Amino acid sequence: QVQLVESGGGLVQAGGSLRLSCAASGRTFSRYAMGWFRQAPGKEREFVAAINTSGSSTYYGDSVKGRFTISRDNAKNTVYLQMNSLKPEDTAVYYCNADILKRVLTLKVPGDYWGQGTQVTVSA
Repeated sequence: QVQLVESGGGLVQAGGSLRLSCAASGRTFSRYAMGWFRQAPGKEREFVAAINTSGSSTYYGDSVKGRFTISRDNAKNTVYLQMNSLKPEDTAVYYCNADILKRVLTLKVPGDYWGQGTQVTVSA
C-alpha cells in the first residue's frame, strides 16, 4: 500500500510555471508507475502524464505535451510535475496516482492509489 500527498499548487498567471510534488510513503515506491491526472469543475478526469518505475520513460496527454514534464526521484519517494507555459484551461485539481499494474503508462488507466489533490488556478 502507498499513501500520496501532493503539494505545490497555487495561483499563477498565464504563461507562468508551477512545479507539483507528490510524496509517497512506504518502501515500495520504486515498484509503482506514477501518474498525474486532473479534473476541472464540470469536466471529466483527464490524464496528464505518467512515468515508469525507473523514470526512463514518460507519457503525456496531448493537451500538455511540450509544456509539462514528469519526473521522479526514487531515493526521495517523490514524483514531480513541472508545468510551464500555463494556460487558463490548465486550471483544475491535480491528483497524483500510483499504479502497481503499470496500466497508466500506455492505457492511461489509473491505479488504485490517489493523493488528496492540489488546486492549480491559472489566471488570464
